[in-house]
Amino acid sequence: MKYEKTTCFLPCRKGSERIPNKNIKPFGGHEFGLIEIKLKQLLEADAVDAIVLSTNDESILDYASSLQSNKIKLHKRREDLSSSQTSTDQLVAHALELIGEGNILWTHVTSPFLSASHYNEIVKLHNEKVLDGYDSLMTTNLLHGFLWQNGEAMNYDRNVEKWPRTQTLTPVHEVNSGVFLAHASIYRELDDRIGRKPYLHPLGKLISHDIDWPEDFTIAECLLEKGLVTL
Repeated sequence: MKYEKTTCFLPCRKGSERIPNKNIKPFGGHEFGLIEIKLKQLLEADAVDAIVLSTNDESILDYASSLQSNKIKLHKRREDLSSSQTSTDQLVAHALELIGEGNILWTHVTSPFLSASHYNEIVKLHNEKVLDGYDSLMTTNLLHGFLWQNGEAMNYDRNVEKWPRTQTLTPVHEVNSGVFLAHASIYRELDDRIGRKPYLHPLGKLISHDIDWPEDFTIAECLLEKGLVTL
């Protein structure tokens, strides 16, 4: 069966309020850091047909251009779509404007341990799940702990058992920034990067590590040094 083209949307704005120059800060022996790692992974992923890199960072545009890959499509993002105040909803419309057809795989450079093989597996899984009745896919962290909200337990009944064994708790999916995969028609019809029935795909705790805060960067470096993850 022939599946539709899968295009990666890779948003990458200039600067970072928490980690200066986060996207291009040297990391794991890579001079251009997270953007170098992510583009390498996506270029090696056979299931990803094209990469649309949307950024307002000239240094990132220059680096991506130096790779001389026809698979990478560069877009210099407008400054009004490049601030810390830019909403995800605005970027959903932006992604649709840039891609417009086929499947859109939205990912981030801040997930450096999602490799080419992971992307290949996720695209394959998405295509299979669409045949099973799902309309999209997003990656998650599966939480098995005691979760509370608004002063109450979320995933267990304390009237039945105050402290059940964690193995018996109903797991809760926490959405991470790994992958959102949906057809462009969903973006167009729902103004969203997932559909009404997304398949929730849990990732391993180390693979899903997201670099958002300075301590996340340090932890990621430690994971690499200990050989617990690879790039």
